[in-house]
Amino acid sequence: MKKASDLFIECLEEEGVEYIFGVPGEENLDFLDSLSRSQKIKLILTRHEQGAGFMAATYGRHTGKTGVCLATLGPGATNFVTAAAYAQLGGMPMMMITGQKPIKKSKQGRFQILDVVAMMGPITKYTHQMASSDNIPSRVREAFRLAEEEKPGAVHIELPEDIADEHTESLPLKRSHSRRPTADVKSIREAVKALENAKAPVLVIGAGANRTMTSRMLLQFIEKTGIPFLTTQLGKGVIDERHPKFLGCAALSSGDFVHRAVEASDCIVNIGHDVIEKPPFFMQPGGPTVIHVSTKTAEVDPVYFPGIEVIGDIANAIWQMKEDIVPNGGWSFDHMLAYRKAEVEHTAPLAADTRFPIFPPHLVQQVRDAMPDDGIICLDNGVYKIWFARGYTAYRPNTVLLDNALATMGAGLPSAMMSAMVYPDRKVMAICGDGGFMMNSQEMETAVRLGLNLTVLILNDSSYGMIRWKQANMGFKDWGLTYGNPDFVKYAESYGAHGHRVESAAHLKELLAHTRDTPGVHLIDCPVDYSENDQILNIDIKKLSKEL
Repeated sequence: MKKASDLFIECLEEEGVEYIFGVPGEENLDFLDSLSRSQKIKLILTRHEQGAGFMAATYGRHTGKTGVCLATLGPGATNFVTAAAYAQLGGMPMMMITGQKPIKKSKQGRFQILDVVAMMGPITKYTHQMASSDNIPSRVREAFRLAEEEKPGAVHIELPEDIADEHTESLPLKRSHSRRPTADVKSIREAVKALENAKAPVLVIGAGANRTMTSRMLLQFIEKTGIPFLTTQLGKGVIDERHPKFLGCAALSSGDFVHRAVEASDCIVNIGHDVIEKPPFFMQPGGPTVIHVSTKTAEVDPVYFPGIEVIGDIANAIWQMKEDIVPNGGWSFDHMLAYRKAEVEHTAPLAADTRFPIFPPHLVQQVRDAMPDDGIICLDNGVYKIWFARGYTAYRPNTVLLDNALATMGAGLPSAMMSAMVYPDRKVMAICGDGGFMMNSQEMETAVRLGLNLTVLILNDSSYGMIRWKQANMGFKDWGLTYGNPDFVKYAESYGAHGHRVESAAHLKELLAHTRDTPGVHLIDCPVDYSENDQILNIDIKKLSKEL
């Protein structure tokens, strides 16, 4: 007979779990004791459950394997809610394990007790309370299966104290080997026929295309056909954006150069589109042919109702289409590529503006120049996300981690910490607004304690800048969104990190190089000038692209 908490750890080991992130509580002590004897799984103690959840989700995004995080009952579990939604909407496999008071007999009344399973229901793929130690292997295996199956997401298991202390003869279950089904040949033929009959087809690369093998197959397809491509924010980097057929990233909602390029198309191939991101085009009856290529059928939406659906493994579907298609000599892409050329020409002088406080387009260019090809930037959420999505050239998949699904503040630092752990030999930078950084800034201690090498670049405007930008755009007066900040340099140093403050555009360049090449945790306090956000993003771009 084996103790249930020992069996639970053995099941996690069987699944290949490397880390458990979290803040344990009294109700996790059996589990924690069993974990202390594991030779394969390392506990990463964080300073807040949200940080643990964001780290677990980012582990899932990078590896495709389920990231695991741990919290106690009540407030520990409620602190997981934002991270659960982040993983669920963002398509990242993550398992949350929470404790609970004994369920068979408890002497504590309702103290700290919430119905955590019911709470997790709407924001996970699977949630379950362990009521018998005998069922641990099957429930853990099922949770991992669902977390990793397309579309990946969050799962939750509650392990009550008395169940964790039971004894059982059950044994861990082995992982099964499964492959995603391939797309139907007739749907491939229909899609190819539509492309061959089009005059100006275009590819839109979305969140679901950000999977292993898809980059390779898509690149082969683009090389054979010459069809240009654009990305959503979650599709950034699937194909190297230095490619001559790259049209841009749909960072704004509409009216950008990239949207005009899509409007010039008569056949749109939407690859891995997920309704969590609004499509970078709006369909109407009698409009262009839209081909939906994904692992799941299209969720019908007022702005999205594709005519042809190719359902199956995306990489394989693209390969099948590539094998079948005969490039059409009548295709014309010059007008689409002209929009991209105009965007690059519009951005170049902005990126060269060396004013201080730092101008966002210049900042984006400086960060790109400082980061190596495989460097990873992890964006928190704020108005700078639009500047980076539009202007930062991504060279490889998952090198620009931005959250355009839940779009939560506070995830930038934990996701950078996880990136630095998964890829210790690569350069990693968290890019945060002062607002988002302060939501999980306590994880600086965790980063220092783990001996990570990363840079935290704080874009400091002493306000919730994204909402101020929207406030200005909607004609409201500037009110209710400014605050004070700590001295970020001293704040970093108090954690044992290195603090730096930008004093000019030239100094920013020096600091980015210094922090990249010097081990340890670095924080750069960078004052930014957001005064032209509204003019450039809401007025100039739309006017210029319309004139074209």
